[in-house]
Amino acid sequence: MRPLLCCLGIAALLGHSLACPSACSCSTKKNGRLLAECAYKELPEVPRGLSPNVSILTLSANRIGRLRQGAFAEVPEVQSLWLGYNQISAVEPGAFALLAQLKNLDLSHNKITDFPWQDLRNLSGLQILKMNNNRLAGLPRDAFLALKDLRSLWLNDNELTTLAEGTFDNLPSLSQLQIFNNPFNCSCKVFWLKRWTENTSVSITKGGATLCVAPGRLKGRAVTDIPDHHCVAPSVQLTYLSNLDNTVTYDGLTLTLHCSVAGSPPPEIRWKIQTSSRGIEINGPNVARDGNAFPPGRVKQSQERFLVFKNGTMAIPKFSKEDEGIYTCLAVNDVGTREVSVNVALAGSENPAEDLLQDDPQASHLGGQSCYKGDEMDPSGAGEKLVIVYHMPRESKSKAGGAVPRLQLGTLLLALGIVLCW
Repeated sequence: MRPLLCCLGIAALLGHSLACPSACSCSTKKNGRLLAECAYKELPEVPRGLSPNVSILTLSANRIGRLRQGAFAEVPEVQSLWLGYNQISAVEPGAFALLAQLKNLDLSHNKITDFPWQDLRNLSGLQILKMNNNRLAGLPRDAFLALKDLRSLWLNDNELTTLAEGTFDNLPSLSQLQIFNNPFNCSCKVFWLKRWTENTSVSITKGGATLCVAPGRLKGRAVTDIPDHHCVAPSVQLTYLSNLDNTVTYDGLTLTLHCSVAGSPPPEIRWKIQTSSRGIEINGPNVARDGNAFPPGRVKQSQERFLVFKNGTMAIPKFSKEDEGIYTCLAVNDVGTREVSVNVALAGSENPAEDLLQDDPQASHLGGQSCYKGDEMDPSGAGEKLVIVYHMPRESKSKAGGAVPRLQLGTLLLALGIVLCW
């Protein structure tokens, strides 16, 4: 009786391991892997009833149009999955997330426009990924972040117009890449790709041309031939403007910083301000060309203290102790970002220059005078600090006979000069 039960048990296990949908043929390879061959069967979806120990699943050349969440839950040990030449247009999140053993994935020659890239985070053993001949118009920068073993990546014959810088940076095992036959817009956003292809050891397969479709001046030209002078990383220079030498003012100090930038395409100017009580980002001018502030609602209330002009100048009227902090100018274009900062502080003293230099003997002395034409500050000095020192006599009579404060202004820079540039 016991031998019979053992035989029945073994038979049951064998039957389970060879479970196979009627449309497929299943067999065990010499290496012990179980192959489920379901290609060319006109299947409209992934078949049910597959054995859980299938390691090779072929579903090529069917009529599958959608991959649903958990579509491959029955085959968690699959290592090779072939889905090319179907009609797949939609892939639900979670369709591949459970396939931690997957090494080869072929989704080529389908109609995929969007893909749940987060599913790839669990496929750390993936070595070959074919997504060529689909309708992909874009990729997130971190799409392949987890694929440390990926050796071959096929993205050719899609609708990619650009690629985010760093898309292939986290693929240490990559040896083959196909990106030809995509309608690249060769703005400076893809200039990084030219530099990358010049320096990488990855083989860029030339089964077709990697050509620019736009802009017009580069149409038909290879991405790798984008002229260097078309794309120049930003440079930035921050200048403190002042004509306040021995000036007497009754309304307080207006601090003026000017940010000069260069690059191709022309960089945008942005500002970051960090005081002890708040952080502010200003991503464009808030003062119109005629010098008037933008209408209410177009400028955030927190930014109204800071007047930003299109020419790169920022003015802070009635600058006070509350406005002390780090002022950063950023130059941003399609090639990159550069920034330079100055730490602005306000200090009062009966004898500004002497008292401040006593406190900090390394401070630069401007002879007790402020700077006229725009003093430039050098970023080579650590912790550049522009200190605006004011001298307030006891009192002065106004025209009405009242006592009003008088601010006599001078400037000192605690750095190696008076200009910041990058």
